[in-house]
Amino acid sequence: MGRPRTNDATVRARLVECATELLATRPQESVTVRAVATAAESSTAAVYSLFGDKEGLIGAVRDRAVAGLFRALAAAPNSEDPLADIYTLAAAYRRWGHGHSHLYSVLFGGVQSFKPSGVVGTDDPVRPLITAIDRAVTESVLDGEATAIAVSLWVTLHGLVTLELAGALDASTAEAAFRSAIHAMLRGWTAPAVLRSPRHDEPAP
Repeated sequence: MGRPRTNDATVRARLVECATELLATRPQESVTVRAVATAAESSTAAVYSLFGDKEGLIGAVRDRAVAGLFRALAAAPNSEDPLADIYTLAAAYRRWGHGHSHLYSVLFGGVQSFKPSGVVGTDDPVRPLITAIDRAVTESVLDGEATAIAVSLWVTLHGLVTLELAGALDASTAEAAFRSAIHAMLRGWTAPAVLRSPRHDEPAP
């Protein structure tokens, strides 16, 4: 009987899953290749064969998180109201965080740092947001630089979602905080002419 395969897709997926679970609850430096291999009922040789090293495995976990968040934001519906679309994207981000708390922790919980820049990849989760903000700026609804507005929104969202996932806010408080914080953030960037318009309304929840 030949040796069992240690580099197939099933083993790879199980290693990424177990690494995700471990990284969600432990500091990165405490998550060893051996610990991941043991949790996945695999071997350290499989980790090195499939990912090269520990950093390669962590990178695969982050790639999984990035892809999932991008799909969630890219699927958000569009409307004729650019502010409503940004609010919808914010709500989609929050829902993804709630539904994928382990991956959220890997992506934004200190395992990987968030470094916004002017270069946005095709599958970068920030792309749908930048697209919506660019539209709002082009239509003179928002007044500011798109990346700065995106960072403001992410800071607001990340703070709220992190507190929710940590259990610091009950459901009703979190819901009220989300609506008021996102509305306030958008008002802060809304063009003065739009704010003075009698037809200006908050984006619908």
